[in-house]
Amino acid sequence: MARHHRAMSRARAFAERPLPLFTPDGDEAVEVGFVPGARLPSYIRDHRKRLRERFMAGGAAAMPDYELLELLLFRAIPRQDVKPLARRLLDTFGDLNRVLSAPPARLAEVGGVGEAVVQEFKIIEAVAHRMARARVMNRAVLSSWDALLDYCHTAMAHRETEQFRVLYLDRKNVLIADEEQARGTVDHVPVYPREVVKRALEVNASALILVHNHPSGDPTPSESDISMTAKVHEAAQALGIVLHDHLIIGKSRELSFRAQGYI
Repeated sequence: MARHHRAMSRARAFAERPLPLFTPDGDEAVEVGFVPGARLPSYIRDHRKRLRERFMAGGAAAMPDYELLELLLFRAIPRQDVKPLARRLLDTFGDLNRVLSAPPARLAEVGGVGEAVVQEFKIIEAVAHRMARARVMNRAVLSSWDALLDYCHTAMAHRETEQFRVLYLDRKNVLIADEEQARGTVDHVPVYPREVVKRALEVNASALILVHNHPSGDPTPSESDISMTAKVHEAAQALGIVLHDHLIIGKSRELSFRAQGYI
């Protein structure tokens, strides 16, 4: 009888062997009964090794977005197949840029995303912004216009709400300050022309470039965009400050007020 009881216990223990589960609060997947220092399951270990080798051999160009997301998720979720989560994130936000730039609260709504994943994404996003910004700060903007556009797209194209920035230039058109002036809703951001010009005087700027994004993806200016730009232009002119341009950043393209004849 005792022998039968031990056999049943072993069978039950084997049948109830724990599987990877998501924690109740939606944090990263953890393996119940995980033993620190234990080796990764071979299928996960081999997949991660192959993916890293492919990246090092050919770079990101040949890798789809979900595989790049997997590479980012490896550090945050060390003991789970992260491909389903990578695909779930892309299904939710649409593309890699929108995943990385999504607000933390929106990311946390996706099952399997917890604090470690959010932190990893926000670090990558901050590094991308810092690198793009370094290519334009303290440089003549008009001679590095493509780099400026790249920076604006990196910083703003995939935001879910409108953001208004002002780029302040010195007499040689060198970018001396890049400041966020306001944030708004999905289709509106409050802008105060007097504050824009007042700040230009404070940083001793001689010229301005206005930049804001359209979360809809369409950079076509609204009537309020045109009206606000005219007011900033008038206030700047009165103080001898040049308004070089107003850029509206869409998802895949931008619109220049000067190129379109609005300034």
